[in-house]
Amino acid sequence: MKLVIFDVDGTLVDSQHHIHHAMSHAFVAAGLAPLPQSQVLGIVGLSLPVAVARLAPGTDEPTQSRIVQGYKDSFMSARKAAPAPLYPGARDCLDALSARDDLLLAVATGKSRRGLRAMIEAHGLEGRFVSLQTADDHPSKPNPSMLEAALAESGTDAGSAVMIGDTAFDIEMAVAAGMPGFGVAWGYHPVAALHDAGAALVAPDFPALTAAITEWAA
Repeated sequence: MKLVIFDVDGTLVDSQHHIHHAMSHAFVAAGLAPLPQSQVLGIVGLSLPVAVARLAPGTDEPTQSRIVQGYKDSFMSARKAAPAPLYPGARDCLDALSARDDLLLAVATGKSRRGLRAMIEAHGLEGRFVSLQTADDHPSKPNPSMLEAALAESGTDAGSAVMIGDTAFDIEMAVAAGMPGFGVAWGYHPVAALHDAGAALVAPDFPALTAAITEWAA
């Protein structure tokens, strides 16, 4: 069996508007000016406290804690109002891979466990993934802890696994874990950054990604 591990935000779901709105709300509530969307999206994939520390490096720990909590509250409200949509082709890709008897699917995300489960429920993806690794239980990407846990939980070794993600953090995490990282071009980091981080390839769309995973698994 081979293991295909997916990132979530920017890879499976397009949550950029939820993320920017929530971070802007959190910054304003903490008495700070909101940041441009491009700057906020640059930290997607990191665990929330690490992301906030990068976005507000001149603030003290209590202020950063207020931003973290404000973001969580605002993101949860936005998610309940309208869940972030799957990218076009994401469901077809997951359907095709899930139908194979030689592949297992997993998730490694900077989202919280509660946020990940809400996303899975909103899109009817229950039962697709054998391992769900979140920021609640691990150091932030690019530390390979999430991938190592997914390998252990699925009974797979790094040579039989691949990480799929849209950020340099995902690719750096894959490299640190000793597995290939496949980047996706539709997410939140530039394609050049994915290549610089060591991506084995960068797929332009989900059909191309499905084909690349199929070739890798052969």
